[in-house]
Amino acid sequence: MKNEVPLVEIRNATIWRGNTCVFEDLDLIIEQHERIAIVGPNGAGKTTLLKAINRELYPVAQPDSVFRILGRDQWNVWELRRHIGLVSQDLQQRYTPTTTALEVVVSGFHSSIGVHGTLANRVDQQQLDAARTTLRELGIEALATVPLRAMSTGQQRRCILARALVHKPHTLILDEPTAGLDFAASFDYLQRVQALAAAGRNIIVVTHHLNEIPPEIDRVVLLRDGRIAADGSKRDILTEEQLSEVYETSIRVTEVDGYFLAYPGQNAKT
Repeated sequence: MKNEVPLVEIRNATIWRGNTCVFEDLDLIIEQHERIAIVGPNGAGKTTLLKAINRELYPVAQPDSVFRILGRDQWNVWELRRHIGLVSQDLQQRYTPTTTALEVVVSGFHSSIGVHGTLANRVDQQQLDAARTTLRELGIEALATVPLRAMSTGQQRRCILARALVHKPHTLILDEPTAGLDFAASFDYLQRVQALAAAGRNIIVVTHHLNEIPPEIDRVVLLRDGRIAADGSKRDILTEEQLSEVYETSIRVTEVDGYFLAYPGQNAKT
């Protein structure tokens, strides 16, 4: 669309996480309606970048630095959640085992972990109805009153996905989407993500597993040691040469039905 501001606009940004400077002079543009995967080994900066986009971390304030989400420097976190939904294993693990599926989803309206105590008084019928509708759309309406401890890990992850979707955000950020899931749960989850992408949802996948990237994603940003090692179309970036260099091991790559799979290569012996 003409004159549309980027979803994410980062220019000359320095981002610290604790006492570590993870990014320095970072430049990255992610357009709206763009489907993108952010790939890289552990320690490359994926989580830090995700937290910065999600406004859990902020870049160093400097005159020549830009870090805008949808054209704005500042956001109320509750308002931002209406535009960007987050799904991650870390978020899932922050919920207590007694939290029900309905409470997980409703908490998305309040950017909270659960809706306990005084927060419960702020839950209205419209939010409850929207939460139940979202649970039904993901096939887990029967779990509405079931605590997380009585669910499988895959069912719990779908609750977190419902939490992100309850606002009907334009963009979903999926951080290591199948972490901790077995084959059946992983494949079910990936099919649901693929369906969301095929239906027009903007998807940002943050991962180091190529099989988590839906076929509908066409751009990959490859991170290494707090810098962008490569950025471009999926087939140009997910090559054996580039992945082997970034991960510092021999990697073979194959493509099956639009999914890219990595497996060990033959390391040369001298």
